[in-house]
Amino acid sequence: MQIPLDFWNVSLLFAVTGVILLITAQLASAYDGNATLLIDQKKLKNTAIVMGVLFLVTVIMRIYGIVTST
Repeated sequence: MQIPLDFWNVSLLFAVTGVILLITAQLASAYDGNATLLIDQKKLKNTAIVMGVLFLVTVIMRIYGIVTST
């Protein structure tokens, strides 16, 4: 069984994942003094930024494809 993923789906996946990670990072910062929270906030924020950059790259590639096709 093959899952059909096109550029739009991958771009949407990056965007949603980045937003979820950024929200989680902001909510986790409220529990900074809590010892039971085992999330490294710096890695979480860096991962969210990488997902955002990947989303922007897919958007730029999509725009480039639209501009060069005409």
